Amino acid sequence: MEKKASLKISGMTCAACANRIEKGLSRMEGVQSAHVNLALEQASVTYDPEQVQLSQMEEKIGDLGYDTVQEEVNLQIGGMTCAACANRIEKGLNRLQGVNRVHVNLATETAHVVFSSGTLAVEDLIHKVEDIGYTATRKKEGENDKDRRQQAIEAQQWKFIISAVLSLPLLWTMVGHFSFTSFLWVPEWLLNPWIQLLLATPVQFVIGKQFYVGAYKALKNGSANMDVLVALGTSAAYFYSLYLMLRDMGGLGDSIPELYFETSAILITLILLGKLFEAKAKGRTSEAIRKLMGLRAQTALVIREGKEISIPVEEVIIGDVVIVKPGEKVPVDGEVLEGSSTVDESMLTGESLPVEKKEGDSVIGATVNGHGVLRIRADKVGKETALAQIIRVVEEAQGSKAPIQRIADRISGVFVPIVVGIALVTFLIWFFAVHPGDFASALEKAIAVLVIACPCALGLATPTSIMAGSGRAAELGVLFKGGEHLEVTHRIDTVILDKTGTITKGEPELTDVYPLDMDETEFLRWVGSAERNSEHPLATAIVSGIRERKIEIGSPDEFEALPGYGIRSYIEGREVRVGTRRLLNQVGVDGSRAEAIMSRLEKEGKTAMLAAVDGQLAGVIAVADTIKDTSKEAIRRLHDMGLDVVLLTGDNERTAHAIAREVGVDRVIAEVLPEQKAEEVKKLQEAGHRVAMVGDGINDAPALATADIGMAIGTGTDVAMEAADVTLMRGDLKGISDGIAMSRKTVRNIHQNLFWALAYNVIGIPVAAVGLLAPWLAGAAMAFSSVSVVLNALRLQRVQLK
Repeated sequence: MEKKASLKISGMTCAACANRIEKGLSRMEGVQSAHVNLALEQASVTYDPEQVQLSQMEEKIGDLGYDTVQEEVNLQIGGMTCAACANRIEKGLNRLQGVNRVHVNLATETAHVVFSSGTLAVEDLIHKVEDIGYTATRKKEGENDKDRRQQAIEAQQWKFIISAVLSLPLLWTMVGHFSFTSFLWVPEWLLNPWIQLLLATPVQFVIGKQFYVGAYKALKNGSANMDVLVALGTSAAYFYSLYLMLRDMGGLGDSIPELYFETSAILITLILLGKLFEAKAKGRTSEAIRKLMGLRAQTALVIREGKEISIPVEEVIIGDVVIVKPGEKVPVDGEVLEGSSTVDESMLTGESLPVEKKEGDSVIGATVNGHGVLRIRADKVGKETALAQIIRVVEEAQGSKAPIQRIADRISGVFVPIVVGIALVTFLIWFFAVHPGDFASALEKAIAVLVIACPCALGLATPTSIMAGSGRAAELGVLFKGGEHLEVTHRIDTVILDKTGTITKGEPELTDVYPLDMDETEFLRWVGSAERNSEHPLATAIVSGIRERKIEIGSPDEFEALPGYGIRSYIEGREVRVGTRRLLNQVGVDGSRAEAIMSRLEKEGKTAMLAAVDGQLAGVIAVADTIKDTSKEAIRRLHDMGLDVVLLTGDNERTAHAIAREVGVDRVIAEVLPEQKAEEVKKLQEAGHRVAMVGDGINDAPALATADIGMAIGTGTDVAMEAADVTLMRGDLKGISDGIAMSRKTVRNIHQNLFWALAYNVIGIPVAAVGLLAPWLAGAAMAFSSVSVVLNALRLQRVQLK
């Protein structure tokens, strides 16, 4: 049987590329014909799927040095009830030719699908999901599912209310049979089997229709889920009661048969109650996304054709001039064209103090403007803004699957058939051995086994914890790019820190001034005027530091930069030199008086410079990349968590050790070239360590990618953040310990959930099988197990870290 497929290809530059791919594909066994169109960047292939798969063709194209274009889509799935449903959809979609990767998340009710562009369309995926027995729609970028969830909750509420109203009279008659409740008055008409049938039937077939539909679709596709267990258990109780009633047609008084209508109705009611609680609790797990979405501005004031008009923020385009008035949210990322103000950036940086903004400065969407009016040029809009990217990362993390979830998936896949088998064995033992011939008693025990064993809690154990944990981490300024990174982070035992921009601010500052034979103001005026025209970062730091001291500086009459030595300037007819010892030695200036000061400053990791005026030593000035205020405390917290901390830097040994001593780092690896950083990470891994690398620059990207977990400082470069598994949005090293602590708490929470989910079944099934658990109690316990797992996960949303 032959098939045809189209593969989108990127990287081709000429006809030779197309010929090369064509020949490579044609040589593959099972490929009958291959044609590559360079203009369309597409390969059309006819092949035998029994001999060759699309994934093998994609690998072949990759081996030839080109890439196949992959498309990603998020689908909103409806109708899932347990982990078996999610597994079935995953398997069904994975069987489609062209699908490369599928992850279905029960908690978020979404499917993330990666497929070959040109081979499949999104409609094909939706059609496949519907064939399996569920509903699917394409989820829009940044779509808020609050309304959809609310509608589902309201529908579930009505079902529960109707079911409860019809079931309560049946429960009343059941309770009235117990000796310890003999004081309860039960109306005689409630004992009438026809009345009980009238009450139970709508619950069984109208309210309970969802279980029959779900069970039919599951069995039709060769699998079994929670719906199968519920449908089997309740149907057995209902139809056995109907059989007894019809056998003893219309009997009243002494001949009233012992019926089990209340068992089926109450079971369905309790399961609906559990589903209602579960839906409400699951809605709260996505609270972090809703909070982030709530930060966005809804409208923007833009200048179009010379007029100010207010438009929805979605309609702003790149290049628009946007006016932001005092107290308003900045609608998009952009650059200030006109005006000055302070902007509250705490939503992004965590810093409570507003940041000064003036012409040329960048502003970020969703931050709040202070007292001034700003005109900004829109540089990033829609899904390109910083906030939109944060939301996307959090959504992907919440929707991804942690490795530990695969265990639960495997268990869920075989769980239902095993439970049905146990229930059958339980029935046979009770019917033939314990109470021979007592069909009703044996059936009751089998129903209890079927109902207590529903695997809902098992399917929810991991995804709800991942959602709540990654959401809370995002609120703390730590973005995990996926559930697997959230899980792996808890195993970290060694943290490697880059120096510049990570431990330090990454910007040199004027730190020390030692004038000789003149006062400090005069000394700084000479030095500042001399350095004014220099573009060197150290000169910029000196001039900025002097201006902050409110000292007026002049302009040099002549200026000369002397690379490797310093600078020479003429100011008011006097020669001023600022730089190294060698610079002063060239003109015979004796710097020995300042040698002790220079040595001490250099031991502290500072860059010290000598200054001379008209051939006379004037003083010493020092510049340093200062340590962030929080670095020392953050490293102490890492040590308290039992982690080894290593400083990895390209700086010289003396500077690196000075910084390490100041912040409390024990181990230093210095004078490492950018390309050697990844090798140092590998050495630690080979020694048996689980390594987290923290950096902020382009030169850190290889090391970030090599480490078990790469953490990028959010104030750093896009390249570093792209290579990292975790982004620390606030540029604060405390985010490292926050991230590791949240990972540890989340994994502990997952273990608790899995333990309780399995414990309910491991304990509940034998208890039900020996007859110590009535079916309605089994239903209550099953419902409570799902709710307790979700509520336990929600505790992560209230985590407070030191």
